[in-house]
Amino acid sequence: MEWSIQQIARLSGTTSRTLRHYDEQGLLPPTRVGANGYRYYDEAALVRLQRILLLRQLGLGLPAIAELLDGQTDDVAALTTHRALLEQERDRVERLIATVTTTIERLEGGQELMAEEVFDGFDHTQYREEVEQRWGADAYARSDRWWRGLGSEGQAAFREEAGAITTALAAAHAAGASPDAPEVQALMARHYAWVRAGWGGTAPSAEAFVGLGEMYVADPRFAQHYGGAEGAAFVRDAMRAYAASELG
Repeated sequence: MEWSIQQIARLSGTTSRTLRHYDEQGLLPPTRVGANGYRYYDEAALVRLQRILLLRQLGLGLPAIAELLDGQTDDVAALTTHRALLEQERDRVERLIATVTTTIERLEGGQELMAEEVFDGFDHTQYREEVEQRWGADAYARSDRWWRGLGSEGQAAFREEAGAITTALAAAHAAGASPDAPEVQALMARHYAWVRAGWGGTAPSAEAFVGLGEMYVADPRFAQHYGGAEGAAFVRDAMRAYAASELG
């Protein structure tokens, strides 16, 4: 079965111009071109386009996507990884939806609000004691002031960026990318900026950034966040490479 470029554009929510651009970049050539010059795509092309669109949603550029697609040719394995990442995001969003729903119900019913319910999924103070032990009370206080100063929209944007970076790193690792690959190091630049913001604007030194990466591996909570020990080790190695090239 085949679909025309107009059908694919309509079904995928993109444009014919975009699909032609993907072809020019070597990402998505048409399965065949008819005598009339029309482009047609088969099922394999549909799956490839799905993968491209998923990676685009993760914030990856077209050169990085091309490298990832070339590095992982097993569509089922790649889509299985994507599904796991999407399920993680779904679980996070469902928890936040439940939190907001509970607040709405209590407000509508004139019931007393429970702080534990209102901020379920938003607790940034749960590791306060640990942070103060590792980096000092001043570091926590500075970060806490910064966090509260963001407001709800800024906090949401900060969380969204964290999720996008983590998901993109997991996809790069699953695709077999090297920690020092350009697309991975571009993600590390975003990660470094995110860490710097979270540290109240204080730029981590190379040593501190590498140390943070080591903690990702040593602490099971962080390792789980990055998909397990292998995923955390991949992020650590990418942080090492970024520190050596950009912070040394």
